[in-house]
Amino acid sequence: MNDGTSAGQLNPPFDDIPPHWDIIIVGGGITGAGIFREAVRAGFRAILLEEFDFSWGTSSRSSKLVHGGLRYLREGKFFLTKASVEERQRLLREAPGLVEPLGFLLPLYEGRHPGRTILTAGLSLYDMMGSGKKHRFLEREEFITLMPHLRREGLTGGFSFYDAQVDDARLVLRLISEAVQNGGWAVNYTPVRALLRDDMNRVTGVACESTEDGTTGELRAPVVINATGCRAEELHPSPERHRHLRPLRGSHIVLPSWTLPLPQAITFMHPQDGRPIFVIPWEGTILVGTTDLDHHDDLGKEPTMSPGEAAYLMEGLADCFPVLSLRLDQTLCSFAGVRPVVSEGNRPPSEESRDHVIWTDNGLVTVTGGKLTTFRRLAWDAMKEAFRFIPGGGSIDRESPIFEPVRTVPRGGSLRDAAVRRLFGRYGRKAAVLLEQASQDDLETLLGTNVLWIEVVEGAREGIRRLDDLLLRRVRLGLLRADGGIELLDDIEKRCGPSMKWDRRRWKEERKRYREILELSYGVPGRAPRPEAVKEGFLEKGIGRIRKVLRPGRQRS
Repeated sequence: MNDGTSAGQLNPPFDDIPPHWDIIIVGGGITGAGIFREAVRAGFRAILLEEFDFSWGTSSRSSKLVHGGLRYLREGKFFLTKASVEERQRLLREAPGLVEPLGFLLPLYEGRHPGRTILTAGLSLYDMMGSGKKHRFLEREEFITLMPHLRREGLTGGFSFYDAQVDDARLVLRLISEAVQNGGWAVNYTPVRALLRDDMNRVTGVACESTEDGTTGELRAPVVINATGCRAEELHPSPERHRHLRPLRGSHIVLPSWTLPLPQAITFMHPQDGRPIFVIPWEGTILVGTTDLDHHDDLGKEPTMSPGEAAYLMEGLADCFPVLSLRLDQTLCSFAGVRPVVSEGNRPPSEESRDHVIWTDNGLVTVTGGKLTTFRRLAWDAMKEAFRFIPGGGSIDRESPIFEPVRTVPRGGSLRDAAVRRLFGRYGRKAAVLLEQASQDDLETLLGTNVLWIEVVEGAREGIRRLDDLLLRRVRLGLLRADGGIELLDDIEKRCGPSMKWDRRRWKEERKRYREILELSYGVPGRAPRPEAVKEGFLEKGIGRIRKVLRPGRQRS
C-alpha cells in the first residue's frame, strides 16, 4: 500500500489506502459510522472498514424510529430513556428533513395492560425528559374520530404523544459522508480477516481483503474499534463468562398506504403476548413491526422474515383493524434486521436489556448492543476507551453538533419546500450543490414515492458496488414500490450508467442478482412473488428461446 495524504476518500482503490492510521474502525452500521464521525471530528486519522455495504445490516432494517423508548421506563431504565429522549431532541434540531417529528396514538382497551394510570405516569415522565408537555388523553369518541378503522369493542380512549422518524440508512450515510469530507477514509466490501498483534499480544492493526478484486493487505493503528454488531464476538469473545451476544431478529412488513389510511402512527399491544406493535406511515407506505425472536441463521447472510412472523404481524393488524380485512397478499415487501443484544441469561427476547457494552483488550475496543437513537453516546464511550491506547490520548467535544450546520435554501420553480428540506436532511451541505447542478428532470419524483431522481443519480456516486446498494440503501425503492424498482431499471441504467461504469454484462448480472435478493430476503412468506419480477424473468426466458430458435442454421421457413 502507498502512503497517502490527509484528504478523505470514499472507496479508493485498495492499493491506494495508506498503511498507518490513528484509529481503525471495523463495521459500517450506525455504531461504526457514529464513532467514525467523532474520531475524525477529534482530529484523528481514521479509517472505516465494512464487510458488505455501509448500513447493510440492522442499520438499514430498523423500525425507522428515533425514540426514547416507553418500554424502558416500564422496566425502570430512567437514565437510558432520558439519554434517548435528549438524543432524539438533538437530532430533530440538527437534521430536519432526515429526522422528523412523528405523532403517535396509543389505544386503551378494557382488561388490557398497561392501563391508563401507568401510561399517564410514563408519558408524563417522557414529556419532562423531552421538550415539555406533549401527550394528552383522548376520550373514546375523539380517539375514534382520529382512527376510524380501529377496533371499537372495549375501547375506552387512548393517548396521543410524539416521537420521531428517520431514514436509518441515510442517517448512516450522512455521518460517513461528513466524516469523509473532513478527512476520514471509508471503504466497503472490505472485510477484516484477522487482528494483528505484537509479541506482547497487543493489537497493532488488521489484515483485510477487498472482496471486489481479492486484493489483501495490512493496516496498522494503535487501536482498533470493533463495531460489528451481532458479529462482534468473532473479533473479540466476551470477557464475561455469563454475558454473550444474543442475535434477535425483528421483522417488518410494508403495506401500500391505500390499504390502511393513517393520519399518524399508532402503537398497540399484540393480543397474543402483549408486546407493542408499531404501524407507521413511512415514505408513502405503511410500515408494520416488529417481531422479537432468536435468530439462528448465518449472520453473514441477509436475514429473512419467517412465515410465523408474517402471521404474527397480520394477527395483530386483524385485531386492531378488523373492518379492513387486511391480507398478506396486499403487502409490498418484508424486511428483517438482527439486533445485537447482550444477554445475561435465558430471559424472553423482549425482556433483554438494550444497553450497550464495551470490552477492551490490549488495543482492541469492542462496542455492541445499544439502540439507533443513542449512537452518539455509544461513540463517546468507545472513543473514551480508545484514548487509552493512543499516544497522547484525546478528547471529545460533547457540545458540538452531530452534523455540519446547514441552512436550507428554498428553491424557486416546481420543487416543493418539503422536497428541498428532504434533500438537505439527507445530504447536508452537499444538497446546495445538487440543487444547483440538477436539471428539471432530476427534480421529478418517482411515481408513487417521495424519491427524487437526483437522489438516485447521487446515490450511484456514493460508493456503491452493487445494484442493491443503490436501490435498498442509497434510496429505498426496493421497499417502497410493488415492483421493487425493477420497472425503473432501464431509466436507472441510462441516468446512472456514466458514474457506475458497468458494461452490459455487468448490468445484466446485477439485475439478476437484485431480483433474487428481492424475492429471497424482501419477499413475504405465503405471498406470491412480485408479478413484475416474474414477468421480467419470464420475458428474458422467452427471448432466450426465440434467439435459440433463430440461430443461423436453425431458421425455419
